[in-house]
Amino acid sequence: MIKLHHLRIGRSIFTVWLLEELGLDYELEVYLRDPETFRAPPELKQVHPLGKSPVIEDGDLVLSESGAINSYMIEKYDTDHKLASPRSDSKAWAKYTQWLHYPEGSAFAPLLIKMLSLRAGGDTGLLGAFADGEVPLQLGYISDELGDKPFFMGDTFSGVDFGIAYIASMAQRLGQLEPYPNLDAYLSRMMARPAYRAAIERAVE
Repeated sequence: MIKLHHLRIGRSIFTVWLLEELGLDYELEVYLRDPETFRAPPELKQVHPLGKSPVIEDGDLVLSESGAINSYMIEKYDTDHKLASPRSDSKAWAKYTQWLHYPEGSAFAPLLIKMLSLRAGGDTGLLGAFADGEVPLQLGYISDELGDKPFFMGDTFSGVDFGIAYIASMAQRLGQLEPYPNLDAYLSRMMARPAYRAAIERAVE
């Protein structure tokens, strides 16, 4: 059985959601952040040297990094090929792969800097100025690509939607989503999915 090491308040809820969408049996090990530092507890370093989440155990495989977990789980367990772009269409598969890696590769860092800037009172000099310019650049890029499509890649839910929904949810928590009503509506649709609600009920509520 797959075991997911889940840190409360963070991106690993989207890995729980992935497991629910795939309909897999899994064990959930839940960790709580330090209330003062907001860092992960030291117990997570017993699972992975970085002490971060998500981390999955699948047999003797221990795997970290949200994008890698997403790719691995879909490749191995999405036997009906519902979540991945078919490799027979090389251009569609390339675009799917680009967007699969985009959330961690380009979008997350500016939002993280914005979050830390806000926690520091907003006056963080060069880093704050970078985030102020970069966050709308990234969100505008996502918003333009999404347009009025129901899902990020078109008419069908895919593996890309986990990462894009995570970025949208982080932007919403930071008060950055208001200028992008299509992203806000998209996030609401994702959070209304039965598998997402099941993930919340199991891992949070």
